[in-house]
Amino acid sequence: MSESNKKATIPNYMRFIMGGSAGMGATLFVQPLDLLKNRMQLSGMGADAKVKKTSFQMFGEILKSEGMTGMYSGLSAGLMRQATYTTTRLGVYTWLFSRFSGEDSPPGFLMKAGLGMTAGMCGAFVGTPAEVALIRMTADGRLPAEQQRNYTSVFNALIRITREEGLLALWRGAIPTMGRAMVVNAAQLASYSQAKEILLNTGYFHDGLFLFFNASMISGLITTISSMPVDIAKTRIQNMKITDGKPEFKGALDVLGKVVEREGFFALWKGFTPYYCRIGPHTVLTFIFLEQLNSAYYKYILKVDPKAT
Repeated sequence: MSESNKKATIPNYMRFIMGGSAGMGATLFVQPLDLLKNRMQLSGMGADAKVKKTSFQMFGEILKSEGMTGMYSGLSAGLMRQATYTTTRLGVYTWLFSRFSGEDSPPGFLMKAGLGMTAGMCGAFVGTPAEVALIRMTADGRLPAEQQRNYTSVFNALIRITREEGLLALWRGAIPTMGRAMVVNAAQLASYSQAKEILLNTGYFHDGLFLFFNASMISGLITTISSMPVDIAKTRIQNMKITDGKPEFKGALDVLGKVVEREGFFALWKGFTPYYCRIGPHTVLTFIFLEQLNSAYYKYILKVDPKAT
């Protein structure tokens, strides 16, 4: 590496911006799966409480009744979530990583997992308002016309929630959202690195996108299984309405108890297929977009060859 290339580095604030932008780019592709997952998790509530549908049946119904554009309901909230959650998580993780690194020794695996959980928790707190808007906007199409909230965008949703329900309503479900982020980050860190090591040891894989994709899908499976019960609690709390001053649920444990009682134990994994199909590809797409953004910054802003850095 030349002396000029050593000095040509991407500043941290740009890394955070590019990380959030990469997540937003990936969301453009996986938003329909997010919508489908949310609809599946809410399918045990209200008028359709006794109607059991598969993900494919739900997908067909949404396409038939709302069209392809209906699959992208809540896209602005999904993009806002990535802009807030991903950027904050990256920023906090990078700051903590530098604080807990020695001069020549980076943090160990368990420390990295702890830092990842902490960063995920902080990112989830900052991203909860966008998450609340996302859940409600993706859920609207399943409701009768007179019960729909009809938010026109994430900004309209945030303004109306604040005006109609109070500022704190933007952080409804923050605790299970933060809990989910901690579970997801811990599961992803542990399972991804382990899956990558096992695949490399088979001799059939080498460093590259194919290895990254397969390790991500294995990691995604483990992460989905471990995090979905917390996710369904978060989804239902954030979508619930207050009737006569009384919330439908008292908290995450109340949601889980009622789901098991009314819909059965395995209802805690409703929306498993779209959730799993989303989490692996979203990680891979985020990685691809991030690499392209990094290369473009080196080439057009720093005026150096990305391959030489």
